[in-house]
Amino acid sequence: MGRSVLEDLQARLSATRQEIESEFETELAEQREHFRYTLHRGKVRFERDIRELQRRYRIGLVKYIVGAPLGFILSAPLIYGLIVPLVFLDAAVTLYQHVCFRIYGIPLVRRRDHIIVDRQHLAYLNGIEKLNCVYCGYANGLIAYVREVAGRTEQYWCPIKHARRSADPHDHFEAFVDYGDAETYRANLKQIRGDLKR
Repeated sequence: MGRSVLEDLQARLSATRQEIESEFETELAEQREHFRYTLHRGKVRFERDIRELQRRYRIGLVKYIVGAPLGFILSAPLIYGLIVPLVFLDAAVTLYQHVCFRIYGIPLVRRRDHIIVDRQHLAYLNGIEKLNCVYCGYANGLIAYVREVAGRTEQYWCPIKHARRSADPHDHFEAFVDYGDAETYRANLKQIRGDLKR
């Protein structure tokens, strides 16, 4: 059976994504040069004069708090209260993948590839802004980490596309079998699982 039109479109989408990712890396390199920082073992190093320039843009804590809208201050406990379920989710998903992925033979997802906490080193941020950036880096990275674990799980157990298009499908979704294609599902399930292990 030849490739379907959807498979051709997915291949083109994947090729386009790879081109964009390559351009993105080039732009990041240019940005590092422009803002004069380098990465050493995953840590950002700014040139001394750039750090001094950044400090000039920092807003003091008192001015920052006094200038904040009342709604921002009142909503802070709701935002920071989410740390409890987020940490629980992190622990549960990490335990799940360390037990189940080893049983299924699925490669483990590295948390550090998704949870990136580095903005607190920016000299133009005050203490509250740094705390906010640590929180956002953790929370959004955690969701990306959980999504990757869930995506690998879905590819292993139920690699069937949905009848409707998802707004933002995970990266594994392209390898899934078309909705309603029973023959291909039964014929290719083992191979799809094997692709995940590579």
